[in-house]
Amino acid sequence: MWKSIRKFFNDIHLYAGLTCGLIVIAVCLSGTIYVYNTEIREFFDSERYFVEVEGQKLGLDELRAQVEADLNAEVTGVQVYPGENRTVQISAKKEGEERAVSYYVNPYTGAILADNSEKTSTEEFMGYMFSLHRWLLLDRVEEPIMESMGNRDLGRFINGVATLLFLLGVLTGIVIWFPQKVKNWKQGLKIKWSGNWKRVNHDLHNTLAFYSLIFLFLMAVTGPFWSYQWYREGWQKTWDTYQAPKTNTAASETPKEVEEIEELAPLGYISLDEVVLAGNEALDYRGNLRINLPEKPGDDIQVSKYRTGFFARSGADQLKLNPANLEVNEANLFGDLPVRQQIGRSVKALHTGEIFGQFTKFLWFLACLVATSLPVTGTLIWWNKRKKKSAKKKTKEPIMAEAV
Repeated sequence: MWKSIRKFFNDIHLYAGLTCGLIVIAVCLSGTIYVYNTEIREFFDSERYFVEVEGQKLGLDELRAQVEADLNAEVTGVQVYPGENRTVQISAKKEGEERAVSYYVNPYTGAILADNSEKTSTEEFMGYMFSLHRWLLLDRVEEPIMESMGNRDLGRFINGVATLLFLLGVLTGIVIWFPQKVKNWKQGLKIKWSGNWKRVNHDLHNTLAFYSLIFLFLMAVTGPFWSYQWYREGWQKTWDTYQAPKTNTAASETPKEVEEIEELAPLGYISLDEVVLAGNEALDYRGNLRINLPEKPGDDIQVSKYRTGFFARSGADQLKLNPANLEVNEANLFGDLPVRQQIGRSVKALHTGEIFGQFTKFLWFLACLVATSLPVTGTLIWWNKRKKKSAKKKTKEPIMAEAV
């Protein structure tokens, strides 16, 4: 009975793997690299992110005034990193521009070192890795491939199918990992390096997949979140994080409401230094702090902070501060959410390995390497078995001929 069940799951595992093998290699290889996206950018473009320590830092208000004067622009936000050698990222929008540009500013001199309007070669490379991982580079094809959908949607769809097949392979792999004889279960926990290359290849597929199982499952089960709307909504409803699409509030406002907004007192000067103090007082831990200034009267100051460190837990805490007195109007703390919602809101961290900082990122990196190798080792296992069956068939044919 068990032999028949195992063969059934083995066939599903085999054909699912053969169908999506090449796509899984491309997606997992690019994902392996993209795990360390931030670190790669900061290493190769270090002049944007790091400076030499030169005495005393300037205040954020002073940096803001200098940036606005140099660019003739209005500062809309700022991101502050812990560490004496880190630049400050200041977002500023010039008149007539639709979107703000992020500038990397030396906190000791106020000099603008770079901005994100032009991509570096590192950013271009990581952009290709992201495109390969998410859309199989189809978004970079100018000519439409299909009339019914855009190239990006097509890449997203194919990626989603491959990821679901990979998830099926992970689930069936759990079953076929168990040997037919219970006493041989320990063989699946180690690699017999003294065996021939076929045995080593089999053990690499079997053993590495077993040790990476939980990570492969998490990567695969979260992947379709970005491929299919039905999957995304299903995930959100499962973990109680679903929110119905919002209507256009500007269009739904009555003339009276518009008049009330316009009658509000104009925005006064908001001290960034004081906002940082208020934010760090409410969120008393080491981490990166992001401030978004209000766009119009009546809006709150948006403050977001997330932890940094080797075992740093993912999930940002968010505050809404009153522009007049910097009191907290609303606090949305990740730790206050039910565990169910924390899981639901951590879909990206679960997919990329940032769930517990650098510690889990390294584990996800290793698991991605294993995932990249599985289609290769799995195909070799199938091919070797196929050749073995073919050889047995050939040896039987002469024997049958002699018997006749």
